[in-house]
Amino acid sequence: MHVPDKPLRSYPWWLKPFFWSQKRRYGKVLKPGLLWARVPRLFAAVAALYGVLDRKKSPLSPQLRSLVTVRVSQINWCAFCVDINAMTLAKRTGSMDKVEALDNWQHSDLFNAQERIALEYTEAVTYSDRQVTPELIKQLKEHFNNDAVIELTGLIAFQNMSSKFNAALDVPAEGFCKIPQKPASSESSGGHRG
Repeated sequence: MHVPDKPLRSYPWWLKPFFWSQKRRYGKVLKPGLLWARVPRLFAAVAALYGVLDRKKSPLSPQLRSLVTVRVSQINWCAFCVDINAMTLAKRTGSMDKVEALDNWQHSDLFNAQERIALEYTEAVTYSDRQVTPELIKQLKEHFNNDAVIELTGLIAFQNMSSKFNAALDVPAEGFCKIPQKPASSESSGGHRG
C-alpha cells in the first residue's frame, strides 16, 4: 500500500464501533477502513453513505447491488474491491456462477433483463469514454422507477469513488473470495482484470 494504516489504538475512540462492526462481519478490520479513518470525519461520511446505499429497504435488490459493485470494481482494477464484493455477490446468489461470468456478462445467459440494463448503465457511467444516452435512460426506466435510477446512479458513483481510492493506494485483496485468474496474455492485451 502507498500509505500505511496506523495501529488501532491511535484512531479516535468514536471510530471503535465501526471497527468492531467490520471485525464482527469480516473477521478483521479492513485496510480501506483504516486508511479512510486516517481522516476520521471523512471515514464517518463514507461509512454513512455506504450504509444508506446498502440498506435493507433499498429499491435495488441485494444481488443487483452486488453485481454493480463487482462490475465497477473490475473496470477500475481494484483488487480489494473485486475480492470483497465478489464474496458478497457469491453469498447473495448462492454460487460463484455470476461472479465468474460478470466480466463477460454480455455473452452470458445468467443475467436477466433488469441486470443487463443495470450493467450496461453501470459501464456507461464508469467508463470515461462512454456516455449515458437518452435511449439508455429510456431502457433503464423500463425496469426501474425514478427513485431506483437515482439510487443506482448513487451506488455506481460511490463504488467508483471507493474502488478508485483503493486502487490508487494499492490496497491488496484480502483473500475473501477465490476468483479465477485471467491468463496473463488477456491482461496485457487490454482485457479487464476481474
